[in-house]
Amino acid sequence: MSKLDKQFYLVREDVLPEAMKKTLEAKLLIERGKAESVADAVHTVDLSRSAFYKYRDTVFPFQTVVKQRIISLFFHLEDRSGTLSHLLSVVASGGCNVLTIHQTIPLQGRANVTLSLDTSSMLIEINELLTRLKNLEFVDKVEVLGSGA
Repeated sequence: MSKLDKQFYLVREDVLPEAMKKTLEAKLLIERGKAESVADAVHTVDLSRSAFYKYRDTVFPFQTVVKQRIISLFFHLEDRSGTLSHLLSVVASGGCNVLTIHQTIPLQGRANVTLSLDTSSMLIEINELLTRLKNLEFVDKVEVLGSGA
């Protein structure tokens, strides 16, 4: 099962490993400006930076997940005519509204594209959308960069 095919679960805090709890604390310190850097935040909560980076994109407070409507996706694409148009068509068919598009100049036949999407009207689950995007023949890589309210 690839990273994009993973399922999401709601888990009680008392069964989370200590490293996940400390990662949440560190993220909160950074978000609230109480730590100037990841190094400061992980030092404050007594967590290794490697553990922070392992869990930072995989553990979220329940309230954050419920409120999320905007998601940012990163793509590494083959540089072929119509690829961006086809990609946007798949996004639209899933019920997402494109808020921003950033595309790099293609180098060595590849281009990077970052999309910010409003998912409040999605017609399918986010995992299904990610699977559809990942399965496009011109997509080399899809990553969820982040999400917000």
